[in-house]
Amino acid sequence: MDSTDPDQLPLRERKKLRTRQALVDTALDLFTERGFDGVTLDALCDAVDVSKRTFFRTFTSKEDVAMAPTQDLWTAFTEELERIEPDAGQPLFDVLRDALLAALDRMPTEGWTGRVLLSRRLAAVTPSMDAHGLAFCDRTSRAALVVAERRFDLPGGGDLRARLAIDLLVAAFHRALEAWAATSDPTRDDLTSAVRAACAAAPGSLTLTTA
Repeated sequence: MDSTDPDQLPLRERKKLRTRQALVDTALDLFTERGFDGVTLDALCDAVDVSKRTFFRTFTSKEDVAMAPTQDLWTAFTEELERIEPDAGQPLFDVLRDALLAALDRMPTEGWTGRVLLSRRLAAVTPSMDAHGLAFCDRTSRAALVVAERRFDLPGGGDLRARLAIDLLVAAFHRALEAWAATSDPTRDDLTSAVRAACAAAPGSLTLTTA
């Protein structure tokens, strides 16, 4: 997902975006109604009136389309890492947090949170979606590490600090998402607040002592 105004895109690109969104919305509705395994790829494509070839131009699998809402966020996060200009000496974790908040700000205010909630509920009862999410998370973390090391002149090799900072951000996001999803009528702004709170708590988790 890119931040470009869809209305400013060429007609061909606008049509591709509309088809992509139709696939996501229809998939989440059908998977919720019939169960993930109760909907074939052929049935999904028929419901949107597209060919399987068109589907595979955008998504790799049923799991991929079902998890698109949060995957869009993390794709935007990696893009924001390429754009962000941190202050000299700013802690890497704070830079990562700011990039994630900027990515959240790019998500649509209408519809996106509902799709995230549907996707989460499906993943909770669909092992293949859970496995897909773990693989996507690992790929995204590795890609973010490459960008961070290049852009911010970080030590590479066997230095684990940058990767651990990314892992800590991901963990904070998941805890924020969990708390956010448990509230009534959660909004995108509510998720932003939850992410801020989780990230603020993260450093203290490393210095928390036992009784």
